[in-house]
This record gives sequence, structure tokens and C-alpha cells, in this order.
Amino acid sequence: MNSRPPFPPFDETTAAQKVQAAEDAWNTRDPERVALAYTEDSVWRNRDRHVVGRAEIVEFLRQKWERELDYALRKELWGFRENRIAVRFQYECHDHSGQWWRSYGNELWEFTPDGLMRRREASINDVPISQEQRRIFGPRPDSEKGVLLPVF
Repeated sequence: MNSRPPFPPFDETTAAQKVQAAEDAWNTRDPERVALAYTEDSVWRNRDRHVVGRAEIVEFLRQKWERELDYALRKELWGFRENRIAVRFQYECHDHSGQWWRSYGNELWEFTPDGLMRRREASINDVPISQEQRRIFGPRPDSEKGVLLPVF
């Protein structure tokens, strides 16, 4: 098993680093790379789906990014305690018909002592938007790291 610093217990700085690292990884849209941050037997609830283990995570993400084109994500630390982190996030993407979407969500994360995520629970709502309403364009530039997300 590999390890992923920073390690729990988290403080405000290390929790924020973990959130930014997750945002950066997900914005690569590389399922294999993203899956390495999770334990081999990691358990997810993502909307109405239950995903267990890295192999299922890779397949889930592969399918996700085949549907959700030009995906770009922003995450924000919401809270933390010991080995757990709460995150709020937004992402934008479009489907194959060209319809743009903004998705709002909350995640609860639980980590092992070596910094791998063993549990992820995500609740997500999707809102159709026009291309003119977009506000997330690719990965976050360094100058925007730590900037809070607009609520609406």
C-alpha cells in the first residue's frame, strides 16, 4: 500500500492541502491517477451509486468523464476533525448534446493513518446552465487557490 501525505490527524493547513490535492487530481480526469489516493477496499457512496475498491473507482471515473465532458472542479474545505474532512464543491461540464451543467455537492471523507481515503460519501445536485453562465474554466490557477467558491 502506498501513502499520501498529509497524514491525519489534520489541522487547518493540512486539511486544506488535502482538499487542494484532491481537486488537482480530479481535474486531471485520469481515473488511474485519482484512484491511487484511495485504499484498495475504499467504499464510496456517490449520489445513488455504491462503489467499492480501486478497480470499481477507476471504472466509475472512466464512465463519469466519458459522460461529463470538459469537466472542471473546485473544492473547498468545510470542516475537519482527526482523520475526517468535510468538503463542499462545484464542477461544470457538458454532455454529448452540448448541454452545460453545474453540479453542487458535499463530500465526507475518512482517511487511514497513511493518508489514503477509505470512505467517501458524496451528495450532488445538478443544475442546467448555459455556456454564458459558466464560471469554472479548467483547473484552478495558482492565483485562485484558497479562494472561496461563490454560493450560486
